[in-house]
Amino acid sequence: MAEEYRPRCMHPAPFCVLYKPPKVVRCSARQYCPNHLFGSIARRSRTHAAYQLDRHRHRFISSSGSERPAVQERRARPPVESMAQMVSTMPMVDAAPAVSAIMPKLQAACLDAPASGITVVSRQHVRPDAASAIGDLTLSVSDLPMLSCHYIQKGLFFPAPDLPMSSLVSLLASSLARALAAVPALAGRLVTLPDDRIVIRCNDAGVDFLHAVAPGLSLDDFLVPDADVPTKLTKDLFPMDRTVSYEGHRRPLTSFQVTVLGDGAVFIGIVANHAVVDGTSFWHFFNTWAAICRGESPKLLDFRRNFFGDSTAVLRFPGGVGPAVTFDVDTPLRERVFHFSADAIREMKAIANRRPSGGQDAEVYGKMAHDPKNPGEISSFQSLCAQIWLAVTRARKRLAPDATTTFRMAVNCRHRLRPAISPVYFGNAIQSAVTTATVSELARHDLRWAAGKLNASLAAYGDGAIRRAAAAWQAKPGCFPLGNPDGSVITMGSSNRFPMYEGNDFGWGRPLAVRSGRANKFDGKMSAFPGRAGDGSVDIEVCLPPETMAALLRDAEFMQYVSCPSHLL
Repeated sequence: MAEEYRPRCMHPAPFCVLYKPPKVVRCSARQYCPNHLFGSIARRSRTHAAYQLDRHRHRFISSSGSERPAVQERRARPPVESMAQMVSTMPMVDAAPAVSAIMPKLQAACLDAPASGITVVSRQHVRPDAASAIGDLTLSVSDLPMLSCHYIQKGLFFPAPDLPMSSLVSLLASSLARALAAVPALAGRLVTLPDDRIVIRCNDAGVDFLHAVAPGLSLDDFLVPDADVPTKLTKDLFPMDRTVSYEGHRRPLTSFQVTVLGDGAVFIGIVANHAVVDGTSFWHFFNTWAAICRGESPKLLDFRRNFFGDSTAVLRFPGGVGPAVTFDVDTPLRERVFHFSADAIREMKAIANRRPSGGQDAEVYGKMAHDPKNPGEISSFQSLCAQIWLAVTRARKRLAPDATTTFRMAVNCRHRLRPAISPVYFGNAIQSAVTTATVSELARHDLRWAAGKLNASLAAYGDGAIRRAAAAWQAKPGCFPLGNPDGSVITMGSSNRFPMYEGNDFGWGRPLAVRSGRANKFDGKMSAFPGRAGDGSVDIEVCLPPETMAALLRDAEFMQYVSCPSHLL
């Protein structure tokens, strides 16, 4: 598109050394000059011979001095005057150092930058801006099994903010201090008491807040249509990689990383102890932080320990030696995010709910329709999960016809218990609903049958099933066995109902995409995300061995429902 040129940077020495441009650089509508990593420097400086940046354009200036037609940025930036006002008025708690103050650290870090090109340039320890009034919170029968799981790693890509980066980092750190005051458990530590009970001690010990830069990377390197997730890059968007939740005795219960890409886009990643939060609580906190950052009051969470809080069961770890994850973290995997449009999901739901005229299937559906515990209609998400179950089972070529396949789905117990507990109950309130079928059964039957099996399992998972599972665990406490030992399991986590895009505008625009780290990834692990459009579309993050993923991508019956989200086209 543009001719080659040699940029001549006239920035001061440390900046020039740190972000020395390559000898030959191509102008791109999707990448800023590497020398202009920080937007504030780009807007102040007009001495760079190769680039001129203004608020909304990236112009290429040729060596002859003629100006090429303006190239629009990848995405228009929303107005941020209100955000700038917040920066000027908000007290900066543990604020990030100014750019000039971190230059020596930047230079040292860049000399030893990771292969991904993502480099941490500053690290702060952020404490709540008010002392906690909450005492110890005892881990429940739903929290304790998660001690062997990795910390949750989820985050969001955002468009480029129109603020000096040092001000943005200070704003995020300051609002994080206020958010931690609202949710003090995330700033505490795990403590094992003399009677072996494990509690969250809300002692305001604080969290780690990292600022990282990736001047050579852009959104296009992470959000690639019709391609695998670049896990070698995404893993460095999160701190505390593959940390086991029991380590919360010695390490922060949450950590945060803000990564600025070369095109100005920002990724905000949160790592949270899975024995302290489930997905519902995780995204409640993300919403809380964003609301405070944009100057609003967040929803208050419920810290009452009324999810079987009277249990006396304990998990003992002699000598303080914690558990390990229950799967092989080194198993080769491919990871891909499949997008299912609202139209595709409606089509699958219509097929799943089409009543057959006779035979065994009609008897199954008849029982479902007259079961007072079952609403009768198969949901959109159950229909989608059934399609995935069928397709992945077909792709697992080594499974014997009589092998039992298992579909595990995380179930939010908050509204299923009687009496129900608060929707904003803080902590884990999840169990796993299991549906099984043999390979030959899935091969013989269609989407309606598989969806009916899932629907029946979930409809039966009410108060009684939850209490029986809790009682069984209390009789024989243990860690939750994540993994896929026989190669026939699908584990569906997260939820397309979580407010990942809704409520997570920090003040400069809605998130662009959700991505996760390497935590708790194994053959058959899947996570559901809402589609960004908010129209009922769903994204499914799928982890499979290379040969299984290749077979899935060749499955025309499955791939006919997969599309590319419009914002990535």
